[in-house]
Amino acid sequence: MAQTRVQHRPARYGSAAKSAIALAAACKRRIPTIIAVAVLLAVWEAWVRIGHVPSTMIAAPSEIAQATVETWPTLWPSTQVTLMEGTIGFLFAVAFGILIGILLYCSRIANAALFPLLSAAQTMPLISIAPLFLIWFGFEISGKIVIVTVFGLFPIAVQTIRGLEAVPQFYSDVALTCGATKAWTLWHVKLRVAARQIYGGIRVSAAYIFATAATAEYLGARKGLGIWLQAAYNSFRTPLIFSATLVIIVITGVLMCLVNLSERVLLGPADADADPDAEQ
Repeated sequence: MAQTRVQHRPARYGSAAKSAIALAAACKRRIPTIIAVAVLLAVWEAWVRIGHVPSTMIAAPSEIAQATVETWPTLWPSTQVTLMEGTIGFLFAVAFGILIGILLYCSRIANAALFPLLSAAQTMPLISIAPLFLIWFGFEISGKIVIVTVFGLFPIAVQTIRGLEAVPQFYSDVALTCGATKAWTLWHVKLRVAARQIYGGIRVSAAYIFATAATAEYLGARKGLGIWLQAAYNSFRTPLIFSATLVIIVITGVLMCLVNLSERVLLGPADADADPDAEQ
């Protein structure tokens, strides 16, 4: 028994060491980004201060930070509205995008009928269809959620189709040979193999989901960062425009991190799918 315990320790410590090395490598990869952002902010601050650039034209990073702190009691409630619209719309976009992708992959008739319509919906600029959503939903939050869902599901649906089409045929052959049904093979084999590519579409969607929500609010809403931006623009308070933009960037970054985390939890590290015999 004692020998068994001793034999398990190296494996556990080895796993912890690998995790520590991976974390250190990830932090090391972020160092150039941190340095670049710091240099950019320093140059930006110096340019505004030394050049005496009016704050109505462009605000210094220090002014943006100060304005964000001072207006946070009103900025945060607006952020919560946009955060709710974007998050709910994103979840709907993921669900409907994957389902539509599966439907278009499985049915040529559905593909021929729906894919052109889906593509056409994505080519329309938001400003051209926002008035329709205002007529249908008014200034309510539900209309913004629908807009976010419609504009967010296209890349997910496309990547789902492409991912399923890229699955090698032998995966299906093996599953069917073992007695699996076509439906079981689709849900448990093909989708698993295509999951990495599907996550690529989810990341693309997540990258602009909150910006879409804020733009929809700007065109017509009662609350949200879009209304905040509109009020800041009408009063020529440039620092507040940057504050709202900064908040959108931050919450988008948080969503992207959550997407990457969910991928790692569900699918494991990216190198886990690598062929161990590829280098031999």
